[in-house]
Amino acid sequence: MRMIAHISDLHFGMEDERIAGRLLEDLEGIDPSVVVISGDLTQRARKRQFEAAGAFIRKITAPCLVVPGNHDIPLYDVIRRTLTPLHRYRHHITADLNPVFEDDELIVLGANTARAANFKNGRISEAQIQMLADRLCSAGRHLFKVLVSHHPFLPPLDHPYAASVGRGGLAAEALEPCGLDLLLAGHYHRGYMGDLQSRDSTVKRPIIVAQAGTAISKRTRGERNSYDRIIIDPPDLCFDRYAWDGRGFVKTKTTRFKKVGGAWQLQPQDICGTRSGRAQA
Repeated sequence: MRMIAHISDLHFGMEDERIAGRLLEDLEGIDPSVVVISGDLTQRARKRQFEAAGAFIRKITAPCLVVPGNHDIPLYDVIRRTLTPLHRYRHHITADLNPVFEDDELIVLGANTARAANFKNGRISEAQIQMLADRLCSAGRHLFKVLVSHHPFLPPLDHPYAASVGRGGLAAEALEPCGLDLLLAGHYHRGYMGDLQSRDSTVKRPIIVAQAGTAISKRTRGERNSYDRIIIDPPDLCFDRYAWDGRGFVKTKTTRFKKVGGAWQLQPQDICGTRSGRAQA
């Protein structure tokens, strides 16, 4: 069994310090296999905001996989945005813009979709798609396979200006034969789930999409701060959403899937496992 803690859109510079502290306590208590942070670590890509984000991440004792978001590129500093858009991210967070986490049950690939010239909706390059496909197809067939980006492959249907990441369709078509199970992203500050197959005719089997809300930002857009715990216990897959209630994070929703005949199928709601997700020595 493995557990992913998925947090997103921290927006340091607009963070709620109390919520940030409680989130760190939660992450320490559940001991996940990996903490996925799907972009927008800062509000305006300023040095102090990156310093705060870096300090927060260093307090997480579990392994972390982090990708940048559009807010991690300077918006108003045109020279820095054009010439060195992710310099501060590389310096304060990680130089690896397409990170990988792998153990004997799980592989998680990160893809940088933040672009200076396509600030809002993001884009994935053809070179990235090839690199991701090579890595995912060469990974063991027994592994649960995850791709993380900031910009979503499946935006919310009821959002008036929602758009999927540029070249997302090409990426899905290339990665589906490699056994991709799950797409994680953020960006819209709304937690929701879906099946990429339902919106993309080129996808031949279910690929689960799980979007995280904003974990600690004051920019909640009508939805409470939240994060997801993803419990992978083949053939079962369970998503628990934890939302802020003013005192702490409480479970508000459970979504469960089972792999049947090689395809993920939605199951009646049930209680997910609660064991630690960290691999045992």
